[in-house]
Amino acid sequence: MFDFEQLLLPFIFAVGSLLHGITGIGVTLVTTGSLASMYPLQHAIILTILPSFALNLMTWLIGGERSIWGNFTFYLSRYWLLALMSLLGSLLGVKLLMWVDSSYILLLLAAVIAFYVASNALGKKIILPATTPVLIVTGLIAGIIGGSTNAMSTILLMYLLGSTNDKNTIAKVGNMCYLLGKVAQIIVLRESIVALPKSDLLLIAVLTTTSIAFLLVGIRLRRYLSQQRFRQLVLLILTVLGIRVGWQGIIGLI
Repeated sequence: MFDFEQLLLPFIFAVGSLLHGITGIGVTLVTTGSLASMYPLQHAIILTILPSFALNLMTWLIGGERSIWGNFTFYLSRYWLLALMSLLGSLLGVKLLMWVDSSYILLLLAAVIAFYVASNALGKKIILPATTPVLIVTGLIAGIIGGSTNAMSTILLMYLLGSTNDKNTIAKVGNMCYLLGKVAQIIVLRESIVALPKSDLLLIAVLTTTSIAFLLVGIRLRRYLSQQRFRQLVLLILTVLGIRVGWQGIIGLI
């Protein structure tokens, strides 16, 4: 049976998936922040892998002016190096999750959430130059942070905003890299995933189904719902989650 906190998770995943459908980002920050306040961080990331994988895959390949195959070949051929660096960084990031005290990772996650919330609340975006050296470094750093905290988007967007003004491209390239981060997590954490109890597998199935349904709703609402209002709600949720996760990290070090 699910406890009260677990019963809240479909709502949290619905909110994150709606944001993801409207803007192309958001699901991992909201869901990981929620789960990390209920479970050990590694277990929280394991529970988010499949729902996030499904959303990243759908956002990358479905929609826009191209077919599924067209989206796959077009964005992969142009941003393969960024995707590769994100994958390599994610592999290292997941290893850090297993090697480093989770309290330090929780503090890193809280710091990334705080940075994301502050930059959005102030309306400021840090944009990196679109050069190959910056691409390689950004991809690696984004992958490391994404692999260990599920918060790749905060770093990756700094580069993408400097390389293109097209929101569709930013969303699809971002989700392509996020997807490879999930692949890295599956590779490194495969034994833990296989060993999950049936209750966790059922929970993952519920969260994945909820995420896909609300992603599709978010995509449909993209034309009608104010992104600014929805972002304000999500930023409020992230602020509360970031404080809670940061406090857990501090308590773990005391």
